[in-house]
Amino acid sequence: MLKTLSELKLENSYLDFPENFYHRVNPRGLKNAHLVSFNPDVAYMLDLDPCKVSPSELARFFGGGEILTGSEPLAMKYGGHQFGQYNPDLGDGRGLLLGEVVNSKDERWDLHLKGAGKTAYSRFGDGRAVLRSSIREYLISAAMEGLHIPTTRALCLVGSDEYTMREGMEPCAKVLRVTQCHIRFGHFEHLYYSRQYDALKTLADTCLDRYFTECEGDRKSPLGEAPQANDLDTNNVDVKESESAYLAMFKAIRDRSIEMVAKWQAYGFVHGVMNTDNMSILGETFDYGPYVFMDQYKPDYVSNHTDHEGRYAFKRQPDVMLWNLSCLAQALLPLIKRDALVAALDDYKDLYQQAYYQQMRARLGLVVAQDGDDVLIDQLIQLATVQRIDLNRFLRDLCDLDPDNDTSLQQCLRHFSDPVAATDWLVAYTHRAALEMASFPIMQQQMRSVNPCYLLRSYMLEEAIREANDGDYRLVNTLLSVVRNPFEEKPEFARYAGEAPEWAGGISLSCSS
Repeated sequence: MLKTLSELKLENSYLDFPENFYHRVNPRGLKNAHLVSFNPDVAYMLDLDPCKVSPSELARFFGGGEILTGSEPLAMKYGGHQFGQYNPDLGDGRGLLLGEVVNSKDERWDLHLKGAGKTAYSRFGDGRAVLRSSIREYLISAAMEGLHIPTTRALCLVGSDEYTMREGMEPCAKVLRVTQCHIRFGHFEHLYYSRQYDALKTLADTCLDRYFTECEGDRKSPLGEAPQANDLDTNNVDVKESESAYLAMFKAIRDRSIEMVAKWQAYGFVHGVMNTDNMSILGETFDYGPYVFMDQYKPDYVSNHTDHEGRYAFKRQPDVMLWNLSCLAQALLPLIKRDALVAALDDYKDLYQQAYYQQMRARLGLVVAQDGDDVLIDQLIQLATVQRIDLNRFLRDLCDLDPDNDTSLQQCLRHFSDPVAATDWLVAYTHRAALEMASFPIMQQQMRSVNPCYLLRSYMLEEAIREANDGDYRLVNTLLSVVRNPFEEKPEFARYAGEAPEWAGGISLSCSS
């Protein structure tokens, strides 16, 4: 049965952890908080009736500082590696875990309010989020869900008449993030580096019980007491690798992370700040900042202008994820034998390659793997790199390719400055596609279900942000409609299926984005 917002009852099981896991603090309201946008898809996840949720209620509870029944807000403490250096002073500096909603499917959803005000972990920050970054997070979470890329979600976006200093004075806003888990790699790192091994085991046990039940097995038999400090380096904890629930959980986190990054690479998504405190144990795209869907295929593309060394360049994302998983593995040394963790990490590259090529085969309509598929895909990526094409727009046109129709062939070739090399690739592709069991029309229908007509491009966001800063939120809500169903072509959205304007290349993003 669907509910109104006032009927929503929150719990907060995170309070069951020891007090050093968090800091209690209530959200600080914004001046003249008002609703900017609301996502009904997320409302249904929470058993909320979208038709009975009023804008004023959303503004009061998620912008004005009022608290829902049962909510006991807290800021979580964690650490993490930022641009390769460990930082022990991290935590929810501008966000609060308001509580959890258990829906009719017995699913537990965290409600996390970003821009809620200062916490014990704000350091020198003001605890606020600005409208610019809030619009970006709100819309990308809907866009990634539309593309079936694992992601956190957002229920609503609330604006205000309050301002703070970022890139000049900017209006403040709040986003209500929704996911089943807000635990990051950095939570485990914090407990490891501060040598809180009992707490580390408590956190791991909770994650097993709630998020990785398929990994549990018999934890009591293979594991003894939580290790002492002198156990850490020698790894003397009594763990039978074949029975270790913790090892199984680590492998599950690895596999989910691989699936996520493989999809990033297949769709040209650049996260921008792959710090370990931005990595979810559920393998969801998390903590959006200077992200980009590339307009042109550039493996060296860096979306964050403050990333001077290009650590988080597009082509490096798979390797960075392996590095991040290595950091998590180190944090789990008190629970898992080193050799077992090393072996799990050694499997990463092969598993990633399998996941990536599977994603790309699907985009090409190739259902069953054949010898030579990887080469065909690599050749396409090389073409896209050399000729700087918009790979997503090309693959959408490829859905309509008819080898006997010159018009459809020219539609594909128009993306390339040198059509000769592209023609050779298209000939090889049509020969390979002819080996599929499905007919060409059926194959193309499958391709349209994974090759979007619309991506959330940087220029779209810039236009929406400019209008929103002037108090006009219509484009924000239009883009929400566009990205929620990116595979369905609609005439009224034709502009967003076309080429990005020239000025889009000058858009500059930073961590504050």
